[in-house]
Amino acid sequence: MADPRHAPPRGTGRKAGVTALACAGLAFGMIGLAFASVPLYDMFCKATGYDGTPRTGRAPTAAAIDDSMVVHFDTNVSSTLPWRFQAESPKVEARLGETKTVFFRVKNTGSTPSTGIATFNVQPGLMGSFFVKVQCFCFNEQTLQPGETMDFPVVFYIDPEVRKDSNTAHLSEMTLSYTYFASKNGQPTAALATTGGTGTKSNF
Repeated sequence: MADPRHAPPRGTGRKAGVTALACAGLAFGMIGLAFASVPLYDMFCKATGYDGTPRTGRAPTAAAIDDSMVVHFDTNVSSTLPWRFQAESPKVEARLGETKTVFFRVKNTGSTPSTGIATFNVQPGLMGSFFVKVQCFCFNEQTLQPGETMDFPVVFYIDPEVRKDSNTAHLSEMTLSYTYFASKNGQPTAALATTGGTGTKSNF
């Protein structure tokens, strides 16, 4: 007959089960948060212009002002993607608050169809809060057949509020940089892909 003095306290097994369940839930929650953090961070950057990420939005409703900024275009292609990529012009002068459209030409120089997607950034990074994309090929992946050439537009404007920020009021130039990477499930294959000269320059 068992000695009741050595029996485990009532509820001990239940408490252990609850603790194990809580630990498992915490572990799965942390894994889920890790997967969600990348798209959430991307959404935050696009909404705020943080870390040099251009904002996305609609065309401006206010009239453009008599002030402008020169926008340079930097185009790169990852060495894993057989594409050529360049802007129709290396730079444009854009009035603040005015909607501008610039075309970029992409060509598949490989012998098989390939799919790519572009990452993007602006420099100086502080301009991310004021450079607004209305339409951009970088929002979606593109598939090109061997030898196929396509022209993709970027529609943007520079928020006149740039002149009211003491950190950017003096700026007269900025750079919009793109890098094309091979795409898998709508994402660049380089997980830590960044723009600003990380790819290979390619001209037609």
